[in-house]
Amino acid sequence: MSATEGFSTCALPNNNPDCILLGHGSGGRLTSELIRHIFLPIFGGDELAKLEDQATLPAPSPGTRLAFTTDSFVVKPIFFRGGDIGRLAVCGTVNDLAVGGAIPKYLSVAFILEEGLAITDLTRIVKSMKLTCDEVGITIVTGDTKVVDRGKGDQIFITTTGIGEVPAGVNLSIHSAKPGDRILISGTIGDHGVAILSEREGLQFETELQSDVAPLHDLAQLIIRECPDVRCMRDPTRGGVSGVLHELSEASKVSVRLDEASLPFRDEVRAACEMLGLDPIYVANEGKLIAVVPATDAERVLTAVRSHPNGRNAAIIGEVRAERRGMVTIRSRIGTERIVPQLTGEQLPRIC
Repeated sequence: MSATEGFSTCALPNNNPDCILLGHGSGGRLTSELIRHIFLPIFGGDELAKLEDQATLPAPSPGTRLAFTTDSFVVKPIFFRGGDIGRLAVCGTVNDLAVGGAIPKYLSVAFILEEGLAITDLTRIVKSMKLTCDEVGITIVTGDTKVVDRGKGDQIFITTTGIGEVPAGVNLSIHSAKPGDRILISGTIGDHGVAILSEREGLQFETELQSDVAPLHDLAQLIIRECPDVRCMRDPTRGGVSGVLHELSEASKVSVRLDEASLPFRDEVRAACEMLGLDPIYVANEGKLIAVVPATDAERVLTAVRSHPNGRNAAIIGEVRAERRGMVTIRSRIGTERIVPQLTGEQLPRIC
């Protein structure tokens, strides 16, 4: 069945079966058709097909714990090089679970659709979410749909909530960093934010810059297996690398010193940031993680991460220190040291 077959063509104000109508959010027949002709066939799954107001799920294994997170996604444009808002929504929530040491299990998804959104675009986004869920091995088990007036929603907003299972013995916390620990990032910095900005502004590069949006569940578990004493992991999304490290220094009552020469950047990202007056350590990433590990384990963990497809450009970028608690600094290539201030405001709005 095509994306639009089965949609009502009866007389309705401004009725267009190729677009989202306000009636698709009414809870009536059009809502039912949207669910039964797009969401259910693509997402599948016995639990979702029950169409209950809740999902009743198996309890985790004895000795394990649940991880639970939620996030909303409002990226513009909704389709971009390397991904789309659907893949972003799944990966963003999966990664929030993964960096806490959890194995992602279930997702819920809520759509805020703008009247006039093309049904073909919605179908493309839903299919992208399904493909990403299959990549991770996670299941969408419940959801919701609302429709807002034309001009009030910027096409589509998505909220995803995730549940994961934390294996026994895994205890990661941003409060656990210790002086002497090393800070590792799994790849190049700022790719997602600059890719989104380049599409908005029509910036061209010698090579095509793509978003790094990707699920990090396998990479996170690899780090935990390689280093059971890993202190914490975070994905540097809004606020970028700087945002995570400021949270870390405050929570663990330590300071962080970055090594400028070790920070991995793509040439296109560096050039775009210089041209636009941006600092890439504040720019969002959607397929990278930061891990804090004991110094004795750092090189071994780095080697393991580089063996993973999502970690080929990993680097050790700094260390945790005891003095000047709550501060993040960076050592330049010529040996000077400067403070990295906490970001105020939003460098690049609507990027995740």
